[in-house]
Amino acid sequence: MQLQFSENISLKPYNTFGFEVKAKYLIEINQVDQLKALIKSELWIENKHLILGGGSNILLQRNFDGLIVLNKLLGINVLQQDDSSLIVRAGGGENWHEFVQYCIAKNWGGVENLSLIPGTVGAAPMQNIGAYGVEIKDVFHSLEAFNLKSGEVETFTADDCKFGYRESVFKHELKDQYLIVAVQFKLSKPNAHQLKLDYGIIKQTLAEKNITEPSIQDISEAVIQIRQSKLPDPKQIGNSGSFFKNPIINKQQFEELLKEYPSLPAYRISDEEMKVAAGWLIEQAGWKGYDENGVGVHDKQALVLVNKGNGSGEAIAELARKIQDSVYSKFRIQLNPEVNFVI
Repeated sequence: MQLQFSENISLKPYNTFGFEVKAKYLIEINQVDQLKALIKSELWIENKHLILGGGSNILLQRNFDGLIVLNKLLGINVLQQDDSSLIVRAGGGENWHEFVQYCIAKNWGGVENLSLIPGTVGAAPMQNIGAYGVEIKDVFHSLEAFNLKSGEVETFTADDCKFGYRESVFKHELKDQYLIVAVQFKLSKPNAHQLKLDYGIIKQTLAEKNITEPSIQDISEAVIQIRQSKLPDPKQIGNSGSFFKNPIINKQQFEELLKEYPSLPAYRISDEEMKVAAGWLIEQAGWKGYDENGVGVHDKQALVLVNKGNGSGEAIAELARKIQDSVYSKFRIQLNPEVNFVI
């Protein structure tokens, strides 16, 4: 199979921060047979490589002296169904939000709370993306992943993926060893929708619209409205959404902090653990709206680091380190990036 590569290509369109960095080589993958040919090629063997989906959760700090592989594997189809649910398979290169909207148009429930999250279907389980009370693991059935060493397509169950908070086996033990070909989701039919309305801001937004019996479409529209009010559009100002994970601390530490900071927002994970709002911590540490070296902290949501137009990945990385040190000094809480750093 003939493979077509681009050389010395700008990655600005392929990362939502919009950093002007270049890759030595780039190839788009549209079918699995291309992958089989690719891993046998000299270009693959002789160069380091990086797989990109939507480029929405990645920090490119400098030019990439190697091969960028763009996952463009597409297609959505129903594999099986019964009276109340169905298994839907989506290609790893599908745009995540467009997939969600496709499901809503078909009245398939389960992913509506995950509307407007940037990225691709293939990246979703890698990060175990989540928002407003729902994570990928809640609707996950299985995935197909191409082994970049053996050339075989392997199936992973939820247990195989080892999902955690914005974590999976593909970020740790199996990092850079697989390309996710497709993901299968278990979604609900209209007679079996189980709406997730635990987050007060969703209830509030629906109430403002005088919606008392919401549909999955209503929830999706509410989530989109909420996200647009809080998070900047990467097309307008470069960013990767939430830069840090919301930290999880033990109950004792939370109760001690609450004495000094009564308004500290948190969500109970278990009897012994609380998830604390990272954006609140960053704002309280004085970083909201901060600006330096062409990068900064968004003035509406402190959890979002932004490229003001002439910044660099290295400047974002340095700003992130300063924020981590500042928050730890003030609260004794370690912030960990949600974004993947590429050096």
